[in-house]
Amino acid sequence: MARHQNPPFRAEQLGSLLRSDALIQKRDELSEGKIAREELVPLEDHDIKEIVAKQKELGFHAITDGEYRRHMFWGSFFPSLEGFTQLPKPDPNMFRLYMPDIAAFAEEEVEPGETVICTGKIKHKGSSYVDDFKFLTGLVKPEEVKNIKITLAAPNWYHMRYKEGYAYSKDAYTSDDEYFGDIAKAYQAELQVLYDAGCRNVQYDDPNLAYFCSEKMIEGWNADPLNKGTTEELLDKYIKLYNDCISKRPADLHVGVHLCRGNFHNSRHFSEGGYDRIAVKLFKELNVDTYYLEYDTPRAGGFEPLKELPPNKNVILGVLTSKFDTMEDKEEAKKRILQAAEFIAAGNNISVQEALKQCGVSPQCGFASHHGGNAISREGMFKKLKLVREIADDLWPNEP
Repeated sequence: MARHQNPPFRAEQLGSLLRSDALIQKRDELSEGKIAREELVPLEDHDIKEIVAKQKELGFHAITDGEYRRHMFWGSFFPSLEGFTQLPKPDPNMFRLYMPDIAAFAEEEVEPGETVICTGKIKHKGSSYVDDFKFLTGLVKPEEVKNIKITLAAPNWYHMRYKEGYAYSKDAYTSDDEYFGDIAKAYQAELQVLYDAGCRNVQYDDPNLAYFCSEKMIEGWNADPLNKGTTEELLDKYIKLYNDCISKRPADLHVGVHLCRGNFHNSRHFSEGGYDRIAVKLFKELNVDTYYLEYDTPRAGGFEPLKELPPNKNVILGVLTSKFDTMEDKEEAKKRILQAAEFIAAGNNISVQEALKQCGVSPQCGFASHHGGNAISREGMFKKLKLVREIADDLWPNEP
């Protein structure tokens, strides 16, 4: 597999951007049933045009719509599939309470976001992302369409959070392998629809993979008598699922995966733990092109696991926090990126300068995984993005 470049770019952002106060208020009104969906669209269109112009002004190439049409970062992929049913009032007993996000929701006494389960055979019946992509294509030059980034829901998203036996009906599927097989077919169809529309840059957002770095989660899993198999075996299943999802992608479709430890309102994170535990499988067995990794605080561990990154893959180093206004020191951030490159170089027996060619820089996560956004101001967000661009320009002069 040849290493992709442009995308990814030296300066990246992870997809979600802070909404305007007006858009937040309107979406809240939609959630409360006070307005129809159609009333939100003109405001979304207006704000997307503005945020696209701002990304261009700041020098970013992997343009997103800020996820402004979404309530949460994963969008509406699963509810759009035949065979899935949304539960408006889920039973709390169906969740694995030791999963970091579920534990946080329970602690804050809020419902765990959208709850969707499989009640019948899964079938892709129309793209839930392609219209968003097509709108963006009208806001960039034709030669820039290939740079647009579409963020996707993780294929394991509605499996890991539920207790054994709750993710899918036994009338529909008799095993995880059968269930995952049809999810993979649905993603293959989705990627082809996006590709046919001109998309060449997708990024899966997957906090679940980072949960395998959490000792607390693993302890909870081991204590759960309903579970079949180990967390290592589950990680193997998820890697196979990803590889099956992207197995039919064209060679010029860039696929990345973003790992973080949670990004809920008020900038709450969910889990902790370095990548050491999963590094070999993550970097060597998962067939993606680029890893967008959280690295803003010690909760993500050190750079040592990057020794396992193969020379044909990229890593975008999220050394700036997207959670708070506090600004990082530019020189210190550059130093950290060079430290990361040293580990990549050591693992592949190449020079640090060669290793740097595999790297880029970004904030550690999005600024608004939930539509309400993080505890950071819009001014702070733009300062962070400006700093990302400045760091990239210093380390990789004259590169996008």
